[in-house]
Amino acid sequence: MIAVDVQPYGNSALITASGELDGHGGHVLDEVLDGIPLDVRDLLVDLRAVRFMNAQGLLALLEVHRRAEILGLRMLVTGWQTQPQRYLAELAGIPGSPAAERYAAPGFRRLLHDRAQAACGGHDFADSWQPLA
Repeated sequence: MIAVDVQPYGNSALITASGELDGHGGHVLDEVLDGIPLDVRDLLVDLRAVRFMNAQGLLALLEVHRRAEILGLRMLVTGWQTQPQRYLAELAGIPGSPAAERYAAPGFRRLLHDRAQAACGGHDFADSWQPLA
């Protein structure tokens, strides 16, 4: 289970997550995005207290990133811990690389989405996901 705290700072908001980012955590992240004030333009998602992430959690994070982009929000994810960062790199096919640094690129996001979906046995946990051109 994941817990989140949202602190608005002018046109920005800090979203601090803690716990495990799995399929259940996606709903929590969606609710947070729904509650972001209209004047916020930048989101900083701090994952320093997230020690575990699986494919379902990654799909949820990718969906929040996609929705934020549609809403015109810039989203930066920071504070990647060892297991989530290794999982992200492994899924991307670049073990040992700081894959999280490339997370914001749309093509990389699509690659991660496809591989995370395959890791979930082909189940699409983000049915509304639309690829970016």
